[in-house]
Amino acid sequence: MKFAKVVFWVAGIWGFLIITPLYFLFDLIGKQDPPAITHPGFYYGFVGCALAWQLAFVVIARDPVRLRPMMLPSVVEKFAYAIAIVLLVMQGRTNPRDWVVAATDLTLGALFVAAYMKTGSKGG
Repeated sequence: MKFAKVVFWVAGIWGFLIITPLYFLFDLIGKQDPPAITHPGFYYGFVGCALAWQLAFVVIARDPVRLRPMMLPSVVEKFAYAIAIVLLVMQGRTNPRDWVVAATDLTLGALFVAAYMKTGSKGG
């Protein structure tokens, strides 16, 4: 259980640190990595949804055994983004620098799978 707690606490805190600044970087992103964002509703909707997941990770960290079923959609959240970025980079549709974030999410997704497996065992 300690492993799952640590993994989900780290994921939640890391996510808050990485995602919260996106609320203030809307215009800068378009300038540094054109083209400009043309659908602010999608952008801020993504940021809000991603931030909500970070809160979910913190909640899971507080009681991973009871909230073990929520680890499965957490894995999907991490792998969906990572796989999308990998495919977009391979197609030349996004900046290769995005590999860093995708690799982080892929790693966290793998750790979520390990946490899920460990909380299912008696030793947790």
